Amino acid sequence: MRQGGEPRRGHAHDGELGAAVARAQEGDEAAFAVAYRLVQPGLLGYLRGLVGDDAEDVASDAWLEIARDLARFKGDGAGFRGWSATIARHRALDHLRRQKVRPRSSALEQDVLDLPGAYSTYDQTLESISTEHALELVRGLPRDQAEAVLLRVVVGLDGPAAARVLGKRPGAVRTAAYRGLKRLAKQLGVEGVTEDGPRTLGESK
Repeated sequence: MRQGGEPRRGHAHDGELGAAVARAQEGDEAAFAVAYRLVQPGLLGYLRGLVGDDAEDVASDAWLEIARDLARFKGDGAGFRGWSATIARHRALDHLRRQKVRPRSSALEQDVLDLPGAYSTYDQTLESISTEHALELVRGLPRDQAEAVLLRVVVGLDGPAAARVLGKRPGAVRTAAYRGLKRLAKQLGVEGVTEDGPRTLGESK
């Protein structure tokens, strides 16, 4: 994890997001719009990695559920990102089942790796490519790796939050993200893989 320095981009607006969610829970529609603006880019990128061109339709379904159940949410801005990602993931899996498309699967590693290296592959890998190209590459990964990378890099969740969304242990998700980023880095000619703070693709649009 990053020691000191600037906060992760994915978490930069979580204070504002938490305040907006709290106001939205009291019936402030403008505040809900603020929460939507802060969360939607990353959520849409995550869904594009799961369902491709149907991402906007799935996101719409997810936001209807988010709005319906908002009063039951408890937590801060970071928690809301994770909660909304969980809902979006459920809607994406429902969509894939309806389309009779079975997501790729591969066994998650159950060990926690030491991640050596001098710099962050999250930044080094993604600085050189567009969001759409990145998502194309991510979709080519095994499913466990793709989801871990999407949640960490696109949605901006930390390891424990990503693990809660996926219903996996943090070590397994950390391993999957590491392996996915290593594969992406190899494709892009980037050397050195670490688990420094992820860059959020959704904010690059």
